[in-house]
Amino acid sequence: MRLDELVTAVVRRTPDAPAVVGPDGHMSYRELDTEADRVASVLAGLGTGVGDRVAIWMPKSARAVGVMQAVLRLGAAYVPVDPGAPLDRALRIIADCAPSAVVACARRSRALRDSPATIPAALLCTEHGDGPGWDAVESAHPHGYTRAHGGGDDLAYILYTSGSTGAPKGVCVSHANALAFVEWAAAELELRPADRLSCHAPFHFDLSVLDLYGSFRAGACVHLVAEDAAYAPQQLVRFLIEREITVWYSVPSVLILMARHGGLLETPLPALRAVVFAGEPYPLPHLRRLRAHLGNARLLNFYGPTETNVCAYFEVGEIPPDQVHPVPIGRACSGDEIWAVDDHGRPVGPGEEGELIVAGPTVMLGYWGAEPQRGRLYATGDRVVRREDGDYVYLGRRDGMVKVRGYRVELGEIEAVLQNHPAVADAAVVVAGEGVEARIVAYLVTEGTAPGLLEIKQHCADALPRYMIVDAIRCMGELPRNANGKVDRHSLAEDSAKERRPG
Repeated sequence: MRLDELVTAVVRRTPDAPAVVGPDGHMSYRELDTEADRVASVLAGLGTGVGDRVAIWMPKSARAVGVMQAVLRLGAAYVPVDPGAPLDRALRIIADCAPSAVVACARRSRALRDSPATIPAALLCTEHGDGPGWDAVESAHPHGYTRAHGGGDDLAYILYTSGSTGAPKGVCVSHANALAFVEWAAAELELRPADRLSCHAPFHFDLSVLDLYGSFRAGACVHLVAEDAAYAPQQLVRFLIEREITVWYSVPSVLILMARHGGLLETPLPALRAVVFAGEPYPLPHLRRLRAHLGNARLLNFYGPTETNVCAYFEVGEIPPDQVHPVPIGRACSGDEIWAVDDHGRPVGPGEEGELIVAGPTVMLGYWGAEPQRGRLYATGDRVVRREDGDYVYLGRRDGMVKVRGYRVELGEIEAVLQNHPAVADAAVVVAGEGVEARIVAYLVTEGTAPGLLEIKQHCADALPRYMIVDAIRCMGELPRNANGKVDRHSLAEDSAKERRPG
């Protein structure tokens, strides 16, 4: 089975069941199916076919879901671009994936057309009268389109993550990769047609894969959280109540925000039967309070980098009062195998630390433009320790990759942007705090007049997504270095921890 066949299967069973509720309205499975066919016809008329890529730069919406389905029906792969990404970053992603078409809303399509950069693709605007129209099916491709029926190893989508070289990296995911996780998760969560899943994550973030395709696998309804409400805790709690959400999936930071400022822990949630979190460790005091409030609802920790989607999980039961460390990431799932190796590549035993390795059906095809992933084996770069009971505990990253508010961030990418500022001679970036308290602090060696924080923020905003923009800067004569000449990030992290968070 392929991802686009999930919707078709529901249409055959219950076509009028609700499929997607978004900020732009709702669609039944029949309406989603019709919309996907309409858009596929337009894209086919623009030349998109098997093996192509289509970049999607538009707000999170039911219409965007229809576009994704349309692309898959053509045997192509979709590339969701962060709706809030600055033009420069969007252009880099579009240039890198070499799409046959770019689907964008009116504002973003104008930005692309007005850019001095050449867009080597057809540009489809989702609004009437501004580029090829959404209803121009007959004129674009009067004979409709031919639906592709490829295999599970065909590329389904590319998710761009932060890259260590200063450029985003495209993670290539096949239909089989995604479905290995979706099938497991649907069974583990016992998803059913009556469920109402939230979709808090943006489409370019891998958490959305479960929300969308888990819903379609079960014939359930997915409710999209609008971008402007994603970090509005009171609105999110109201969303839970008013939509009667049964399965919630987000990063811990969001749940903590909802608990601290949205009244989550004082709100009865009788419909909610499962809460899943992923992306970063859940601070234990907050998790303990959430566990106590949820009553009989299930609480699960999902783990896995974008390159593997979810490869391990742990169900949170009663948390012992003397426990001080975050709950484990657990053990393998989705048909994968996981183990840890030391610096010499030898498997470690219980109680020993090592790097987590993943092998199995969820491991990506590879990075776009690079050699294919060999042997379906992926070294995560995450340090773990295996407990006596077989569960793994996450310790941290081996490199400069960190998690900020649930997003994977390569500090080197931020540093590369900062070093392009004309007044910055050198830069190092650290993260102070955790979860919703996390701040990106930049240490700058400057030349001439030192730039202020507002200027640095604007400089970052021109090239980076919002979650990677620095929160504070410290100017200094030289960056501290350790004995081997590398920047002493440990001392910088200690220094940033002493600095009080701005009010």
